[in-house]
Amino acid sequence: MASMSVIGIDLGNESCYVAVAKSGGIETIANDYSLRSTPLCVAFSGKNRILGVAAKNQQVTNLKNTVYGLKRLLGRKFRDPHVQRELQMLPFGVIEVNNGNIGIKVQYLNEEHIFSPEQCLAMLLTKLKDISTSALKTPINDCVISVPSYFTNNERKALLDAASIAGLNVLRLFNETTATALSYGIYKQDLPAPEEKPRNVIFVDCGHSALQVSACAFHKGKLKMIATAADPNLGGRDVDYLLADYFCKEFQTKYKIDAKSNPRAFLRLLTEVEKLKKQMSANSTTLPLNIECFMNDKDVHGTIKRADMEDMCAPLFQRVEETLRNCLEQSELALEDIYSVEIVGGSSRIPAIKQLIEKIFKKAPSTTLNQDEAVSRGCALQCAMLSPAIRVRDFNVTDVQSYPISVFWETSAEGDAGGNMEIFPVKQAVPFSKLLTIYRHEPFAIKACYSGNVPYPDKNIGTWIIKDVRPNAEGKAQKVKVKVRLNLNGIMSISSASLFEAKNASEPDSPEEEQQQQNGGDQKANETGAPGGNNGASDVPMDVNGGGATPPEDGDKDKKKKNVVKSVELPIESLTYGFSQVELNQYTEQECKMIAADRQEKERADARNALEEYVYELRGKLSSDGELCEFVAENDRVNLVQQLDHMENWLYEEGEECNRQVYCDKLTELKGKGEPIQNRRIEAELRPIVFEDFGKLLQLCQKILDKIRSKDPKYAHLTDEDVKKVEQSLVSSLEWLEQARSKPVKLDVAPPITVAQIRQEKANFENIVNPILNKPPPKAKTPPKEEKENSESKDGKQQEQQQQNSQGDANQQQQSQENMDWS
Repeated sequence: MASMSVIGIDLGNESCYVAVAKSGGIETIANDYSLRSTPLCVAFSGKNRILGVAAKNQQVTNLKNTVYGLKRLLGRKFRDPHVQRELQMLPFGVIEVNNGNIGIKVQYLNEEHIFSPEQCLAMLLTKLKDISTSALKTPINDCVISVPSYFTNNERKALLDAASIAGLNVLRLFNETTATALSYGIYKQDLPAPEEKPRNVIFVDCGHSALQVSACAFHKGKLKMIATAADPNLGGRDVDYLLADYFCKEFQTKYKIDAKSNPRAFLRLLTEVEKLKKQMSANSTTLPLNIECFMNDKDVHGTIKRADMEDMCAPLFQRVEETLRNCLEQSELALEDIYSVEIVGGSSRIPAIKQLIEKIFKKAPSTTLNQDEAVSRGCALQCAMLSPAIRVRDFNVTDVQSYPISVFWETSAEGDAGGNMEIFPVKQAVPFSKLLTIYRHEPFAIKACYSGNVPYPDKNIGTWIIKDVRPNAEGKAQKVKVKVRLNLNGIMSISSASLFEAKNASEPDSPEEEQQQQNGGDQKANETGAPGGNNGASDVPMDVNGGGATPPEDGDKDKKKKNVVKSVELPIESLTYGFSQVELNQYTEQECKMIAADRQEKERADARNALEEYVYELRGKLSSDGELCEFVAENDRVNLVQQLDHMENWLYEEGEECNRQVYCDKLTELKGKGEPIQNRRIEAELRPIVFEDFGKLLQLCQKILDKIRSKDPKYAHLTDEDVKKVEQSLVSSLEWLEQARSKPVKLDVAPPITVAQIRQEKANFENIVNPILNKPPPKAKTPPKEEKENSESKDGKQQEQQQQNSQGDANQQQQSQENMDWS
C-alpha cells in the first residue's frame, strides 16, 4: 500500500501526534523539528503566527500571546465553571464575547485581536496539515481526529468546526479509547472466533489532563466497546500542580520569594517539576530540583522523593481508583473474564497508578502498546478503513454512547399531548437511528438533552422545529415520522421528518398516488427495525401517540384496500451549538489570509537571513588569514570589509523590518562585488589543471604525428591533406598555449586567460583533429581473377552444402518417419 493522503490525528491536551498508514504498517510523521510530538501551542507576534514546537520554545518570553490548553475550552461558554477553573491556570487573556462565548485576546501584527478557541485550534490543525503534506509529498484532505470519550455534542461540533476552518475533511471523530482498542486488536492473529467467548481487555488511558478507562470485547475481525468511564479533570498536570505548590511553599520559607506571583517563574517551575515527576517514576530515592536565576536573581534548590509525592497525591489516586472500579462495574465483567489490562498515556507511567490497576484488576498492567502514539495509530487505521481509495484488513468497530439522551416535546394548543422518552440509552451502539411516530395538528419542536451525569453545565443538546404540519381534511391529527440519528461522530441530530397523509378513495386518483401508496407500504416495511447497516446502524421505529388524538381506526378489508397514503417531507429548523455557515466561511477566509501573511513573512525572513549569512561568510573569507585575502587588493579588501560592517549594522537597525525585495537587492549588490573575488580564486585553482590537460592532449597528438611520419600502417589511410591539417592545428594550438602560459597573472585582478577560454581552445582543437584521426580505413577491394576463383570455389561449396542439406533432410525425414512409426 503506497503512501496515502489520509491521516490520523491524536489531538491531546498538551501535544499532538499524526500517523499515516503506509506499506508495512503505521508510521508516525515527524514534524519540521524531527520530533514525533507537536505541542498544542499557538503564539502570536508582531510579524506572524508561531505554531507548534517554535511556539512552545518561546512561551516563557511571550507568555501573554502564547495560547495553549485549547482542547478544554472547545464548545464551552465563558461562565462555565469548568472554563473558570481552567482560566486560573492560563496566563493569556480570555474575555467574554457575544452570546457568552469565549474570546482569546492577543497582540498580533501589533494590533489587538480576539480569536475563538476553535479558530486557534484550526491554526494548529493547519500546521499539522502542512507537516503531513511535507512529509508525504502529497496533498492532505481526509483525516480522522481523536476525541475524549466524555466529549458532548457541543464539544464535538466545535472540533468539527475547527477542522473545517483548517480545510480538513473529517471522516470521523474517533473516541480515544476506541482508537487505542483498534490499534491493539487489528494486529492480533489469535482472537477468538465469532461463536466463541470474546477476549475482554481493559484499556487505561491516563494523559495530561484526563483519565479514561474502557472495557472492550474482541472477536476475530471485530471489536465492541462494552463500557467507558472517565474523570475529565484528573491527569498528569494535576500531579505537576501539587508538586509546584509544594516547592512554592518551600521557596517562600527558604528564600522569601513567592513563585505564584510571577507567571514566568511559575511556568519554569512547572516545567522542572514535570521533569522531576518523570525521574521519580524510575527512581525512589531523594531527587534534587535546581533552578538558576529563578526570581530576583536567586538560585533555588529543593529535594523530594517518590514517597512524599505519593502522600500529597493520595486524593488524586483515590479518584483514579474510583474511576477504575466504575468501569469494572459498568462492564459487568468478572475478574477472571478479563484477559489483560493495557495502559497508554504519559501519566500511566506513574508507579502508584500501576499499583492501583494491579490491585483492582488482579493483573499486572501490560505495556505492549506505544503509550504515546497508540491513539494516533488507531485513528490512522480507522481513516484508512473509511477512505474509499485504500484497502485494509476488514475489522468491524462498534463504539458506544457514553451518556443517555432523551427527547421531549410540549403539549400544543390543539390538545396534542407532550411526550418525553430516553431515546438513546447509555452504552447504545454508535452509529444508530430511530424513528419516532407522533400524531400532531400543527408544527412542533423536539428538544434533546442528556439525561445522565455529564461533565458539562448545560445538558441541552438542541431544539429542532418540525414545520408545515397540518391537520387532515377532517381536522384530525396526522402522523409525523421523525428520524433521530446518532451519527459516526457521536453527534445526535434529527435528520428528517415526514408527514403521512391518508385519505379514502375507491381507486387511486392517479399513477402518482398509486406509487405513493406503494411507497408508504415500503416505508412501513422498513420500520421493522432489524439491526443492520454500517457498524451496527439501524432504524428502529418507536410509535408514540403524542397528540391525544386517536390514530385512525382500521375498517374492513375492502376499506383498507382503498386507503391511499401520501408522504410529504417536512422542513426542519435546527437550533444547536456551532458556527453558522456564514461564520465558517468568514473564519476560513481569515485563516487563508493569515496563512498568506505567514508565508510572506517567512519569505522575508529567509531573504534577510540569506543576506546576513552572505555578509558573515564573505567577511570571514576576506579577513587577513581568509581564503580570499590574496585575491583582492588591500585597499579594495578594506573598503569591502567596511561595507560589510555597515551592512551588518544596517540589518540590525533601520534594515530590521524591510520587505523581501530590499534584502534581495542588497544581496545582489554585494554579490556583484564578492563573486568576482570568488571567481578569481576558482580560476587560480583550476587554471593549472586545465593547462595541464590541454598540454597532455597536444603531446598525444604530437606522438600520433610521429607515428604517421614513420609510416605506421594504422594511419596509412590518411591523406597528405589530412596530415597537413592536423599539423597546422597542432602548431597553432601549441603557440596559443605557450603564449597563454607566458602571460603574467596577478591574483588580485581578473586573469588574462580564463579557464573557459582554455577549455574553448581545447574544444576547437578537438573538433578539428578528432574527425581526422578517428577516420576508419576504407574496405579492401578483391582483384578480378581471385574473385572468379573465389566465385567458382563458392559455387562448389554451395553445391556441396546443398547435397549435404538434401541428405540431412532425407535423414531427418527418415528419422521422423521412424519416430512416427515408433510412436
